[in-house]
Amino acid sequence: MSEQKQNTPPFKTLGTHLKYLREQVRESLAEVSGAVEIDVNVLERIEQGFERPSEDILLLLISHFAMPDQEAVQLWELAGYDGDVSGKFHLDDPALAGKPVVMVIGLDMRTQYSDGLDIVVNPAGLTLNFTQAAANNQRMPVGRIGMSVEQAEQVVKNLQAALLRARYGNGPQALPPSASQQ
Repeated sequence: MSEQKQNTPPFKTLGTHLKYLREQVRESLAEVSGAVEIDVNVLERIEQGFERPSEDILLLLISHFAMPDQEAVQLWELAGYDGDVSGKFHLDDPALAGKPVVMVIGLDMRTQYSDGLDIVVNPAGLTLNFTQAAANNQRMPVGRIGMSVEQAEQVVKNLQAALLRARYGNGPQALPPSASQQ
């Protein structure tokens, strides 16, 4: 039995769960690895349990599969990461006293296309949940944006102006010639 335990990959449970999630959305290794921008072989080793994904890759996989928070925390723990995602330092650390702190937030500027939109309204504002139809007739979230009601009103105005420009062009529109000019 101890020999069997030695041959078990160290992250087998994590890998099995990630593979299950991928199969549930009917995506290939290539599709998921492309979505999170890692090599197919690396994703395959992760699913087999031989390799632990970095914190960044695990967060991308959690986001890609649109996992509920509780399931995401379980995966995080299966990977052997503690509950503190930032975990590297705390702003109240005395070693940082009097020193400027710079926070970098990674942005994904790829265009994601959507064919559906769900809007949730609450006292804080609106949340726009953009979705895309998947092969299994389920809606897969591709993006989420939250904003205040005032900001949403401005977005509506900007969208209306953009749609008018798309329909009628950017330049001034000439009136059609009068009957006497024809």
